[in-house]
Amino acid sequence: MYLTEGFWAVPGPTFTELVGRLIEAMGQSLEALKRTDEEILLRTSDGFLYAFLEDPNRVSLAQIERLLGEVREQPARLAVLTPGRLPLALTAELLRHQSTVVDSERFHELARGFGLGGYLGEEPTKPVARPAPRLLPSARQMDEVMVRGRTWMEWGVPALALRFYRQASQLKPEFLPAKTGIGRALAQLGLWEDAGRVFDEILALHPDDLDARLGKAALLGSMGNVPEEIAAYQALRDESPRRLDIRTHLIAALLDAKDWSAARSEIEGVLGVSPEDPQMRFLYSVALEHTGTPVEAQRERERARSLGLTPMREASLCAHLGLPAPPAAEASKTAELVPSPSPSAPAKGSRPAKTPSPGARPPKVPRGTSTPAKGVGRRVRKPK
Repeated sequence: MYLTEGFWAVPGPTFTELVGRLIEAMGQSLEALKRTDEEILLRTSDGFLYAFLEDPNRVSLAQIERLLGEVREQPARLAVLTPGRLPLALTAELLRHQSTVVDSERFHELARGFGLGGYLGEEPTKPVARPAPRLLPSARQMDEVMVRGRTWMEWGVPALALRFYRQASQLKPEFLPAKTGIGRALAQLGLWEDAGRVFDEILALHPDDLDARLGKAALLGSMGNVPEEIAAYQALRDESPRRLDIRTHLIAALLDAKDWSAARSEIEGVLGVSPEDPQMRFLYSVALEHTGTPVEAQRERERARSLGLTPMREASLCAHLGLPAPPAAEASKTAELVPSPSPSAPAKGSRPAKTPSPGARPPKVPRGTSTPAKGVGRRVRKPK
Protein backbone atom coordinates (compact mmCIF):
# COMPACT_ATOMS: atom_id res chain seq x y z
CA MET A 1 0.00 0.00 0.00
CA TYR A 2 1.01 3.64 -0.40
CA LEU A 3 0.46 6.22 2.29
CA THR A 4 -2.57 8.28 1.45
CA GLU A 5 -2.61 12.04 1.66
CA GLY A 6 -5.37 11.82 4.26
CA PHE A 7 -3.22 10.00 6.79
CA TRP A 8 -0.57 12.70 6.84
CA ALA A 9 -3.20 15.45 6.78
CA VAL A 10 -4.27 14.49 10.31
CA PRO A 11 -3.09 17.30 12.65
CA GLY A 12 0.10 16.22 14.38
CA PRO A 13 3.69 17.10 15.13
CA THR A 14 5.82 18.75 12.48
CA PHE A 15 8.07 15.69 12.55
CA THR A 16 5.19 13.46 11.43
CA GLU A 17 4.53 15.77 8.51
CA LEU A 18 8.22 15.72 7.60
CA VAL A 19 8.30 11.91 7.60
CA GLY A 20 5.25 11.84 5.35
CA ARG A 21 6.86 14.23 2.89
CA LEU A 22 10.11 12.25 2.90
CA ILE A 23 8.30 8.98 2.21
CA GLU A 24 6.38 10.56 -0.64
CA ALA A 25 9.54 12.08 -2.14
CA MET A 26 11.41 8.76 -1.93
CA GLY A 27 8.56 6.88 -3.60
CA GLN A 28 8.37 4.23 -0.88
CA SER A 29 5.82 1.44 -1.29
CA LEU A 30 4.61 0.42 2.17
CA GLU A 31 3.34 -2.87 3.52
CA ALA A 32 2.71 -1.75 7.10
CA LEU A 33 2.84 1.38 9.22
CA LYS A 34 2.83 1.94 12.99
CA ARG A 35 2.94 5.31 14.74
CA THR A 36 3.52 5.76 18.47
CA ASP A 37 4.64 8.58 20.74
CA GLU A 38 8.22 7.35 20.41
CA GLU A 39 8.60 6.48 16.74
CA ILE A 40 7.12 6.01 13.29
CA LEU A 41 7.75 2.54 11.86
CA LEU A 42 7.41 1.90 8.12
CA ARG A 43 7.84 -1.56 6.63
CA THR A 44 8.41 -1.38 2.88
CA SER A 45 7.70 -3.89 0.15
CA ASP A 46 11.40 -4.14 -0.71
CA GLY A 47 12.34 -5.61 2.68
CA PHE A 48 13.22 -2.63 4.89
CA LEU A 49 11.96 -1.42 8.24
CA TYR A 50 12.41 2.35 8.57
CA ALA A 51 12.28 3.70 12.14
CA PHE A 52 11.94 7.49 12.36
CA LEU A 53 12.83 8.78 15.85
CA GLU A 54 12.06 12.42 16.59
CA ASP A 55 14.22 12.87 19.70
CA PRO A 56 17.33 10.65 19.88
CA ASN A 57 17.95 11.75 23.48
CA ARG A 58 14.81 9.89 24.54
CA VAL A 59 15.86 6.66 22.83
CA SER A 60 16.85 3.84 25.17
CA LEU A 61 18.78 0.63 24.64
CA ALA A 62 15.57 -1.27 25.31
CA GLN A 63 13.90 0.56 22.42
CA ILE A 64 16.79 -0.29 20.10
CA GLU A 65 16.64 -3.95 21.18
CA ARG A 66 12.89 -3.95 20.49
CA LEU A 67 13.49 -2.59 16.98
CA LEU A 68 16.13 -5.25 16.36
CA GLY A 69 13.67 -7.84 17.63
CA GLU A 70 11.09 -6.70 15.09
CA VAL A 71 13.42 -7.35 12.17
CA ARG A 72 14.31 -10.76 13.60
CA GLU A 73 10.64 -11.76 13.87
CA GLN A 74 9.81 -10.50 10.37
CA PRO A 75 13.12 -10.45 8.46
CA ALA A 76 13.96 -7.00 7.14
CA ARG A 77 16.85 -4.55 6.98
CA LEU A 78 16.56 -1.94 9.74
CA ALA A 79 17.22 1.74 8.99
CA VAL A 80 17.03 4.25 11.86
CA LEU A 81 16.59 7.91 10.96
CA THR A 82 16.61 10.84 13.39
CA PRO A 83 17.35 14.57 13.07
CA GLY A 84 19.57 14.65 16.19
CA ARG A 85 22.71 12.80 17.23
CA LEU A 86 21.97 9.25 18.34
CA PRO A 87 24.07 8.28 21.39
CA LEU A 88 27.27 6.52 20.39
CA ALA A 89 26.51 3.34 22.34
CA LEU A 90 23.15 2.96 20.58
CA THR A 91 24.71 3.66 17.18
CA ALA A 92 27.36 1.01 17.84
CA GLU A 93 24.68 -1.53 18.79
CA LEU A 94 22.76 -0.87 15.57
CA LEU A 95 25.86 -1.06 13.40
CA ARG A 96 26.87 -4.30 15.14
CA HIS A 97 23.65 -5.79 13.80
CA GLN A 98 24.32 -4.38 10.29
CA SER A 99 21.59 -1.76 10.57
CA THR A 100 21.70 1.64 8.88
CA VAL A 101 21.88 4.87 10.90
CA VAL A 102 21.04 8.25 9.35
CA ASP A 103 21.27 10.88 12.09
CA SER A 104 22.27 14.47 12.70
CA GLU A 105 23.74 16.20 9.64
CA ARG A 106 23.02 13.24 7.36
CA PHE A 107 19.32 13.43 8.20
CA HIS A 108 19.37 17.18 7.57
CA GLU A 109 21.07 16.58 4.20
CA LEU A 110 18.35 14.08 3.29
CA ALA A 111 15.57 16.55 4.13
CA ARG A 112 17.41 19.46 2.54
CA GLY A 113 17.90 17.51 -0.66
CA PHE A 114 14.11 17.30 -1.11
CA GLY A 115 13.58 20.95 -0.20
CA LEU A 116 12.22 20.03 3.25
CA GLY A 117 14.82 21.77 5.41
CA GLY A 118 12.18 24.20 6.67
CA TYR A 119 10.67 21.41 8.78
CA LEU A 120 13.97 21.32 10.69
CA GLY A 121 14.11 25.04 11.30
CA GLU A 122 16.41 25.92 8.42
CA GLU A 123 16.02 29.21 6.63
CA PRO A 124 14.63 28.90 3.10
CA THR A 125 17.32 29.33 0.49
CA LYS A 126 17.21 32.38 -1.73
CA PRO A 127 16.31 31.75 -5.36
CA VAL A 128 19.34 31.58 -7.59
CA ALA A 129 19.24 32.60 -11.24
CA ARG A 130 20.05 29.56 -13.34
CA PRO A 131 20.41 29.03 -17.07
CA ALA A 132 17.56 27.40 -18.89
CA PRO A 133 17.70 23.61 -18.44
CA ARG A 134 18.91 21.66 -21.43
CA LEU A 135 17.23 18.40 -20.40
CA LEU A 136 13.62 17.32 -20.61
CA PRO A 137 11.82 17.17 -17.23
CA SER A 138 11.95 13.35 -17.19
CA ALA A 139 15.69 13.38 -17.87
CA ARG A 140 16.29 15.99 -15.15
CA GLN A 141 14.33 13.86 -12.69
CA MET A 142 16.39 10.81 -13.61
CA ASP A 143 19.61 12.76 -13.18
CA GLU A 144 18.58 14.03 -9.73
CA VAL A 145 17.58 10.57 -8.53
CA MET A 146 20.85 9.05 -9.74
CA VAL A 147 22.87 11.79 -8.03
CA ARG A 148 21.11 10.98 -4.76
CA GLY A 149 21.81 7.28 -5.19
CA ARG A 150 25.51 7.83 -5.87
CA THR A 151 25.80 10.33 -3.02
CA TRP A 152 24.33 8.01 -0.39
CA MET A 153 26.50 5.15 -1.59
CA GLU A 154 29.57 7.33 -1.15
CA TRP A 155 28.31 8.37 2.27
CA GLY A 156 28.17 4.70 3.21
CA VAL A 157 24.36 4.46 3.45
CA PRO A 158 23.45 1.78 0.88
CA ALA A 159 19.91 1.40 2.25
CA LEU A 160 19.02 4.88 1.01
CA ALA A 161 21.10 4.51 -2.13
CA LEU A 162 19.14 1.36 -2.99
CA ARG A 163 15.87 3.26 -2.68
CA PHE A 164 16.99 5.91 -5.18
CA TYR A 165 18.54 3.46 -7.64
CA ARG A 166 15.29 1.49 -7.64
CA GLN A 167 13.37 4.70 -8.21
CA ALA A 168 15.62 5.46 -11.19
CA SER A 169 15.11 1.94 -12.54
CA GLN A 170 11.34 2.41 -12.34
CA LEU A 171 11.63 5.64 -14.31
CA LYS A 172 13.70 3.91 -17.01
CA PRO A 173 13.89 0.10 -16.66
CA GLU A 174 16.55 -0.30 -19.36
CA PHE A 175 18.93 2.26 -17.78
CA LEU A 176 22.04 0.21 -16.94
CA PRO A 177 23.66 2.57 -14.38
CA ALA A 178 20.51 2.33 -12.24
CA LYS A 179 20.49 -1.47 -12.33
CA THR A 180 24.21 -1.59 -11.59
CA GLY A 181 23.64 0.74 -8.65
CA ILE A 182 20.96 -1.60 -7.32
CA GLY A 183 23.39 -4.51 -7.47
CA ARG A 184 26.13 -2.58 -5.70
CA ALA A 185 23.80 -1.36 -2.96
CA LEU A 186 22.49 -4.87 -2.37
CA ALA A 187 26.06 -6.15 -2.14
CA GLN A 188 26.94 -3.48 0.41
CA LEU A 189 23.94 -4.56 2.46
CA GLY A 190 25.24 -8.14 2.46
CA LEU A 191 22.44 -9.39 0.19
CA TRP A 192 24.87 -11.18 -2.12
CA GLU A 193 22.42 -13.59 -3.79
CA ASP A 194 20.09 -10.72 -4.70
CA ALA A 195 23.04 -8.66 -5.95
CA GLY A 196 24.30 -11.59 -8.01
CA ARG A 197 20.92 -11.98 -9.68
CA VAL A 198 20.88 -8.30 -10.63
CA PHE A 199 24.35 -8.49 -12.18
CA ASP A 200 23.41 -11.73 -13.99
CA GLU A 201 20.36 -10.01 -15.48
CA ILE A 202 22.56 -7.23 -16.82
CA LEU A 203 25.16 -9.61 -18.22
CA ALA A 204 22.51 -11.77 -19.89
CA LEU A 205 21.65 -8.79 -22.11
CA HIS A 206 25.04 -7.06 -22.09
CA PRO A 207 27.77 -9.71 -21.64
CA ASP A 208 30.61 -7.18 -21.93
CA ASP A 209 29.27 -4.65 -19.42
CA LEU A 210 32.32 -3.77 -17.29
CA ASP A 211 30.40 -2.38 -14.33
CA ALA A 212 28.34 -5.56 -13.94
CA ARG A 213 31.46 -7.69 -14.25
CA LEU A 214 33.17 -5.52 -11.65
CA GLY A 215 30.20 -6.07 -9.36
CA LYS A 216 30.41 -9.83 -9.84
CA ALA A 217 34.13 -9.73 -9.00
CA ALA A 218 33.43 -7.81 -5.79
CA LEU A 219 30.88 -10.45 -4.79
CA LEU A 220 33.64 -13.07 -4.93
CA GLY A 221 35.57 -11.11 -2.32
CA SER A 222 32.48 -10.61 -0.17
CA MET A 223 32.01 -14.38 -0.09
CA GLY A 224 35.63 -14.90 0.93
CA ASN A 225 36.99 -16.00 -2.47
CA VAL A 226 39.78 -13.43 -2.54
CA PRO A 227 42.15 -15.21 -5.01
CA GLU A 228 39.32 -15.52 -7.56
CA GLU A 229 38.37 -11.89 -6.90
CA ILE A 230 41.94 -10.72 -7.55
CA ALA A 231 42.12 -12.71 -10.78
CA ALA A 232 38.83 -11.20 -11.96
CA TYR A 233 40.04 -7.65 -11.22
CA GLN A 234 43.32 -8.28 -13.00
CA ALA A 235 41.48 -9.47 -16.11
CA LEU A 236 39.26 -6.36 -16.04
CA ARG A 237 42.29 -4.12 -15.50
CA ASP A 238 44.04 -5.61 -18.52
CA GLU A 239 40.95 -4.94 -20.64
CA SER A 240 40.46 -1.38 -19.37
CA PRO A 241 43.73 -0.06 -17.90
CA ARG A 242 42.38 3.50 -17.68
CA ARG A 243 39.53 2.58 -15.34
CA LEU A 244 40.83 3.70 -11.94
CA ASP A 245 37.87 2.21 -10.09
CA ILE A 246 38.93 -1.26 -11.25
CA ARG A 247 42.45 -0.65 -9.97
CA THR A 248 41.25 0.62 -6.60
CA HIS A 249 39.14 -2.52 -6.19
CA LEU A 250 42.19 -4.59 -7.07
CA ILE A 251 44.31 -2.70 -4.55
CA ALA A 252 41.73 -3.32 -1.83
CA ALA A 253 41.72 -7.05 -2.59
CA LEU A 254 45.54 -7.20 -2.61
CA LEU A 255 45.65 -5.43 0.75
CA ASP A 256 43.13 -7.89 2.16
CA ALA A 257 45.35 -10.72 0.90
CA LYS A 258 48.46 -9.03 2.45
CA ASP A 259 50.16 -9.12 -0.96
CA TRP A 260 52.14 -5.96 -0.26
CA SER A 261 54.49 -6.18 -3.23
CA ALA A 262 51.67 -6.46 -5.77
CA ALA A 263 49.69 -3.78 -3.95
CA ARG A 264 52.69 -1.42 -4.06
CA SER A 265 53.01 -1.90 -7.81
CA GLU A 266 49.31 -1.20 -8.40
CA ILE A 267 49.34 1.86 -6.13
CA GLU A 268 52.32 3.29 -8.01
CA GLY A 269 50.32 2.97 -11.22
CA VAL A 270 47.36 4.84 -9.72
CA LEU A 271 49.58 7.58 -8.29
CA GLY A 272 51.03 8.09 -11.74
CA VAL A 273 47.56 9.29 -12.75
CA SER A 274 46.41 10.87 -9.44
CA PRO A 275 49.59 11.95 -7.63
CA GLU A 276 47.80 14.19 -5.12
CA ASP A 277 45.33 11.64 -3.77
CA PRO A 278 46.07 11.75 0.01
CA GLN A 279 44.50 8.41 0.88
CA MET A 280 46.30 6.60 -1.92
CA ARG A 281 49.53 8.23 -0.73
CA PHE A 282 48.86 6.84 2.74
CA LEU A 283 48.31 3.33 1.34
CA TYR A 284 51.54 3.71 -0.60
CA SER A 285 53.36 4.47 2.65
CA VAL A 286 51.93 1.29 4.19
CA ALA A 287 52.99 -0.80 1.20
CA LEU A 288 56.48 0.74 1.30
CA GLU A 289 56.82 -0.05 4.98
CA HIS A 290 55.84 -3.68 4.40
CA THR A 291 58.28 -4.02 1.49
CA GLY A 292 61.35 -2.83 3.40
CA THR A 293 61.62 0.92 2.79
CA PRO A 294 60.59 2.55 6.12
CA VAL A 295 62.28 5.93 5.52
CA GLU A 296 60.47 6.45 2.24
CA ALA A 297 57.29 5.15 3.87
CA GLN A 298 57.42 7.85 6.56
CA ARG A 299 58.02 10.51 3.92
CA GLU A 300 54.96 9.36 1.96
CA ARG A 301 52.78 9.33 5.07
CA GLU A 302 53.79 12.92 5.86
CA ARG A 303 53.04 13.86 2.27
CA ALA A 304 49.57 12.30 2.56
CA ARG A 305 48.89 14.45 5.62
CA SER A 306 50.08 17.58 3.86
CA LEU A 307 47.68 16.78 0.99
CA GLY A 308 44.72 16.70 3.39
CA LEU A 309 44.54 13.28 5.06
CA THR A 310 42.72 14.00 8.33
CA PRO A 311 43.63 12.31 11.64
CA MET A 312 40.18 10.70 11.73
CA ARG A 313 40.52 9.22 8.25
CA GLU A 314 44.07 8.07 8.97
CA ALA A 315 42.93 6.34 12.16
CA SER A 316 40.08 4.68 10.23
CA LEU A 317 42.45 3.38 7.55
CA CYS A 318 44.88 2.13 10.21
CA ALA A 319 42.06 0.28 11.98
CA HIS A 320 40.94 -1.37 8.74
CA LEU A 321 44.46 -2.47 7.88
CA GLY A 322 45.20 -3.71 11.37
CA LEU A 323 47.87 -1.07 12.01
CA PRO A 324 48.49 0.77 15.30
CA ALA A 325 46.72 4.11 15.58
CA PRO A 326 48.93 7.09 14.64
CA PRO A 327 50.10 9.45 17.41
CA ALA A 328 47.51 12.21 17.63
CA ALA A 329 50.03 15.02 17.89
CA GLU A 330 52.02 13.89 14.88
CA ALA A 331 48.94 13.32 12.73
CA SER A 332 47.49 16.73 13.57
CA LYS A 333 50.58 18.80 12.65
CA THR A 334 49.70 19.19 9.02
CA ALA A 335 45.97 18.57 9.42
CA GLU A 336 45.62 21.90 11.26
CA LEU A 337 46.80 23.66 8.12
CA VAL A 338 44.07 22.11 5.96
CA PRO A 339 40.77 24.06 6.03
CA SER A 340 37.57 22.07 6.39
CA PRO A 341 35.09 22.31 3.51
CA SER A 342 31.61 23.67 4.11
CA PRO A 343 28.75 21.16 4.04
CA SER A 344 26.79 20.82 0.85
CA ALA A 345 23.54 19.15 -0.04
CA PRO A 346 23.84 15.84 -1.89
CA ALA A 347 20.69 16.28 -3.92
CA LYS A 348 22.06 19.32 -5.71
CA GLY A 349 24.93 17.46 -7.28
CA SER A 350 27.57 17.54 -4.56
CA ARG A 351 29.56 14.39 -4.04
CA PRO A 352 30.61 14.15 -0.39
CA ALA A 353 33.18 11.48 0.36
CA LYS A 354 32.22 8.31 2.09
CA THR A 355 32.43 8.85 5.83
CA PRO A 356 34.26 6.55 8.24
CA SER A 357 31.58 6.93 10.92
CA PRO A 358 28.03 8.31 11.17
CA GLY A 359 28.06 12.08 11.05
CA ALA A 360 31.77 12.51 10.35
CA ARG A 361 32.66 14.73 7.41
CA PRO A 362 36.11 14.17 5.92
CA PRO A 363 37.33 16.60 3.27
CA LYS A 364 36.26 15.99 -0.29
CA VAL A 365 38.59 14.47 -2.82
CA PRO A 366 38.47 16.06 -6.28
CA ARG A 367 36.29 14.21 -8.75
CA GLY A 368 38.22 11.97 -11.07
CA THR A 369 40.69 10.86 -8.42
CA SER A 370 40.74 7.30 -7.25
CA THR A 371 40.11 7.19 -3.51
CA PRO A 372 40.61 4.20 -1.23
CA ALA A 373 37.24 5.08 0.25
CA LYS A 374 35.86 3.44 -2.87
CA GLY A 375 38.05 0.40 -2.55
CA VAL A 376 39.50 -0.16 0.89
CA GLY A 377 36.90 -1.59 3.18
CA ARG A 378 34.00 -1.17 0.78
CA ARG A 379 33.24 -4.89 0.57
CA VAL A 380 30.99 -6.48 3.17
CA ARG A 381 32.54 -9.76 4.19
CA LYS A 382 30.57 -12.95 4.74
CA PRO A 383 30.45 -13.70 8.48
CA LYS A 384 32.64 -16.60 9.51
